[in-house]
Formats: sequence, structure tokens, C-alpha cells
Amino acid sequence: MGSDGGVVLIGHPLPRPLAGGVRAPRFALTRLACHARSRPVRVACTAGSAILALALAAVAVRYFAETSWPLFRAHPGLVVAAGVLSLLGYVFKAYGWRQLFATNERPDTLALAAANGGASITALALPGRFDDVVRIAIIRRFQRPRASVSTLCLSLGMLGLIDSAALAPFALTGALLPSHSLGVRLGLLLLAAVGFAAAALVLGLPRLTRGRHFHRFRFGRWLSSRTTSLQPASAAWALVSASWLARTGGLVVLLGALGVGFSLTLALLYLCASSAAAALPIGPGGTAMQAGGGAAVLVASGVGIPEAVGVAVAVQLVGILVGGSIFLGAAAWRAGRRLTPQHRAAPVLAS
Repeated sequence: MGSDGGVVLIGHPLPRPLAGGVRAPRFALTRLACHARSRPVRVACTAGSAILALALAAVAVRYFAETSWPLFRAHPGLVVAAGVLSLLGYVFKAYGWRQLFATNERPDTLALAAANGGASITALALPGRFDDVVRIAIIRRFQRPRASVSTLCLSLGMLGLIDSAALAPFALTGALLPSHSLGVRLGLLLLAAVGFAAAALVLGLPRLTRGRHFHRFRFGRWLSSRTTSLQPASAAWALVSASWLARTGGLVVLLGALGVGFSLTLALLYLCASSAAAALPIGPGGTAMQAGGGAAVLVASGVGIPEAVGVAVAVQLVGILVGGSIFLGAAAWRAGRRLTPQHRAAPVLAS
């Protein structure tokens, strides 16, 4: 025994446990958090983000290096206008997605826009629906997560329902326009019916989760506390609908730039077909599914195969360039903020 009551082992007294028995792990976690916020770690994270961005850009370049570039023969001013409208579509959708989180769990709008932008690039190689995994990874990497992975998954599911609900009026409008075959009309009507069913589910989910039998289960209580109420769901629907309007306008402009003609009918057909193809749970790269579905419906509407393929490639190229620009811009902005002196870690107070 040592003079202070500690046990001596080979000449060294064992340290006494700190008061309360929990301060040692807490102190270790505090020091670990301090090291994680240090400048070398921030620089390493910034370099990792830059490498990831360059890798995503390399994937896009490799994909389009083997593909014809229809934008080279398009009207440059109209292509820029289509890109601006596509950018507005990304912004509106990010704001709409943000409405689906609880107030204390909402990620930054820039993080949500960057997640959609990064997913548009990785969709070149990843199978269908794997882009949602990329979105979750980007959000959790871009900011200190206030929302758990399960909450992010729920928000993506709700966003998919609202996306279908917002697309339903466009599909119904396309079905009512003249000069469509019976098969195309039936497909658009089916897509509209699915969208209206999704809207009914979004509207009825809050009432369903308030039921007494629903609270018997742990999942039911968790879902009830995170279900989007009518007001934010309506705001999300309006913003996502604005995103679809911007995308439709951009596609009409892009069709004109490619020489196909400023056709609202073809734009609605392409958007509905590409969205339906992208919604398939299993399939090749999401971009390939969208381009293939859009080109197929254009061919069925009388557009030549080379022109339809050129439109499909051009639409995906504009979307990837805009989405990649958003992702790279957000990554650069975040890196700059992390390296500024104002965001250095504050000294840890002794406890």
C-alpha cells in the first residue's frame, strides 16, 4: 500500500478513479473531439473531400468520353438557359426536401443540394436507388449530423412520395394532350394514378400515426414523432412542383436548342418516362435508366432514333454538369469555412 492509499505495483501506484466513475470516459471523448476539430484533421478532411470530388468528376468524364456530344451542335445561349432552369430545379427540390425534417433536425439547404448534385454524378455507375445511399453519405459528411440515418431514410421515402404526387398533374396533362398513341396515354394515366395515390398516403399518414394502436409499437412511436404534418408537406409539395416546372421549362428550351423544336408535349413525355424508369428498384445505372426511358418514349412519339438518343444524352449531360457544379461549389465553400480562424476549435475547459 502506498502512503496515499493507492496500491503499489512494481514501484508505480495505480491511479485513483475519478469522482463519479464517469469523468474519465467523458474526458477522453472531449479530448478526442478536440483532436477531431484540430487544423491537421480539418486539412485532411478537406483533402479527402477534394479527392472525392475529383473522382466523381473523373467518372463523369470517362462516361461521356465514350459518348457523342450533341451539345456541341446546339445553340449555346439556349443551352445556358436550360442549365439555369435546371439549377433552379435543384434549388427548389432542396428546399422542398428540407421541409420534410423536424425543425431541430433539418440539414442545411446547401448540404441537401450538394447531396442531390453528387448523386446525379454517381448515378452514372451505381444501380438504381443506390443514389439514395450517396445522398445520405454526403449529408452526413457535409455537416455535423443532426438527423440520424433512419431519419434521413424516412425523409427520402417521403420525398419520393411527394415527387410522385407533384409529377401526377404533369402526367395527366401529357395524357390529355393530342397526338398520343393509346399505349402512351395509358402509361401516363397509370403514372398519374400512382402520383395521386402517393398524395393520398402523404395526407393520410399523420392521421394514421396518431392512432392509439399505432403507438403500441416502438417503430410506431418513432414514426409518429417524425411524420410530416399537413403544412410542411404542402410546402414541400409546392416547392417540388416548382422544381418540376423548372425542369420542364429547361427541357423545352433544350429541345429547341437541339433542333427538335420547342415542344411542351415531348418535354412532358420525356420527364414522365425518365422519372418512371428511374423509380424502378432494380436496374443499371440510374442515368442510363432515365436516358433509355426518355429516348424510348421520344421514338414512340415519332422522333428519329439519332435525335432521341441525342436528346437523352444532352439532358443527362446538362443535369450532371449542373449537379456536379453544385456539389463542387458546396465542397469548396465548406472547405473554406472549415479553414477560417473563426471555425477553429475552442479550448477545452478543465472539468
